[in-house]
Amino acid sequence: MDWPVPGRASAGVGAPAASTVALPLPRGIPVRSSSLPLFSDAMPAPTQLFFPLIRNCELSRIYGTACYCHHKHLCCSPPYIPQSRLRYTPHPTYATFYRPKESWWQYTQGRRYASTPQKFYLTPPQVNSILKANEYSFKVPEFDGKNVSSVLGFDSNQLPANAPIEDRRSAATCLQTRGMLLGVFDGHAGCACSQAVSERLFYYIAVSLLPHETLLEIENAVESGRALLPILQWHKHPNDYFSKEASKLYFNSLRTYWQELIDLNTGESTEIDVKEALINAFKRLDNDISLEAQVGDPNSFLNYLVLRVAFSGATACVAHVDGVDLHVANTGDSRAMLGVQEEDGSWSAVTLSNDHNAQNEREVERLKLEHPKNEAKSVVKQDRLLGLLMPFRAFGDVKFKWSIDLQKRVIESGPDQLNDNEYTKFIPPNYYTPPYLTAEPEVTYHRLRPQDKFLVLATDGLWETMHRQDVVRIVGEYLTGMHHQQPIAVGGYKVTLGQMHGLLTERRAKMSSVFEDQNAATHLIRHAVGNNEFGAVDHERLSKMLSLPEELARMYRDDITITVVQFNSHVVGAYQNQE
Repeated sequence: MDWPVPGRASAGVGAPAASTVALPLPRGIPVRSSSLPLFSDAMPAPTQLFFPLIRNCELSRIYGTACYCHHKHLCCSPPYIPQSRLRYTPHPTYATFYRPKESWWQYTQGRRYASTPQKFYLTPPQVNSILKANEYSFKVPEFDGKNVSSVLGFDSNQLPANAPIEDRRSAATCLQTRGMLLGVFDGHAGCACSQAVSERLFYYIAVSLLPHETLLEIENAVESGRALLPILQWHKHPNDYFSKEASKLYFNSLRTYWQELIDLNTGESTEIDVKEALINAFKRLDNDISLEAQVGDPNSFLNYLVLRVAFSGATACVAHVDGVDLHVANTGDSRAMLGVQEEDGSWSAVTLSNDHNAQNEREVERLKLEHPKNEAKSVVKQDRLLGLLMPFRAFGDVKFKWSIDLQKRVIESGPDQLNDNEYTKFIPPNYYTPPYLTAEPEVTYHRLRPQDKFLVLATDGLWETMHRQDVVRIVGEYLTGMHHQQPIAVGGYKVTLGQMHGLLTERRAKMSSVFEDQNAATHLIRHAVGNNEFGAVDHERLSKMLSLPEELARMYRDDITITVVQFNSHVVGAYQNQE
């Protein structure tokens, strides 16, 4: 696909809901907000976009935004979830609007989710069907016509917890420059922003990397009505969605960007700085998202679309691989982890991104320095931005970027449903010196070595459930087929003879087929959801977790999106030998 063109919408794939399930006990996994209500294509957009369904005590309901994508149903209200588990924490003034009148115990008993535990398990084929529904693999040709690639290929997969899933993923090969782009995007307050960023960001990066002569050639082709040079070859799952209605709007904004790059460039041949290009692309896309929402659109549907994108938010973690040069641009709390195989065959994890949240002291200090001293206690409160938002960097989220006057002006001049919705008029507390939020990425550079075997890009749904070292070990053992040769690790647990016999029997049963997964990301999701205390996949636990009704799934885990990029050690070594 050369430029944003209509994609096909398809029904989302999720876990089947069971009417009565013996629930596993929560493992203390932090959970974020769930998805927003959707509207059907067949329904008039003005009556559905800001349908006042309040879910999970999150500020996204205050925003009154909704999400349009290929899933076509309205979500019902789920049970109350403690504020500590939400991506957004609501302002106390509005919290009472969201809570069901009955207590949590009354709620669960009334629905009989766990009142009488019953044996209900998915069969292994059913589990595999759920886990493999969104998997995608791509093998890079050994020689692409320009250079030998340092990337062997990648495996990608998603497991929804929200309905619809708020995560997105993208992968593409740059056709006019060298390199490959891969990214994961974690939406909050709905999927609108993550969807837009997943469609648009790679074009902004690709344009930022183009030389002046190529930009001029593309602009001249547009002026004369000739066919455009393709700049990206997308690698997408059939269910991945492109916004048909917004393609022209998105193209016009992108064209304005490359026109400015042409004007700024004197035409002198200068080497492109990849780090600078990544930063400029992130910031410019976020600026365009904001500007499009302020300007609006005569088309009522597009007007709603740009507002939904701007008022929701998304984090992004993107890798650009060109030969041995690996750049990771991160905005938010998704992560990039490098898997390194040591000389003794063991695996170690090298973190190539930093979380932008309250656990990052440098990020907290950055925020405090950007605002007056009298805001030091309010800018980060209860480990959240202004006491509300968990990530400290994100696309969209104009509630944390626009001035109060601008917010009021856009709301008042917006659609009637937006103007009449009191929740959209909510202003965060202690909101004095915006913007409090930025989409500027932190860029990390790493020069690949032969021992660098793979890269894991994943949203925080994975990192909340697994330690980075376990992630790298599981992927490494999967890729090298060494899993069954390793000693069984039982940690500090007391294991009975019967339990050890069961573990050995399970290993023997798996030896014949080596691995049931043909996709490294699927294999990792299987462990993230089904691991027991011994580090082995427990089918019973996996079945229970995948059988949870969507109202309860978000209490146990978040959306999980993973891309595993495998490097060609021989090519990487050859690059080093040439220098």
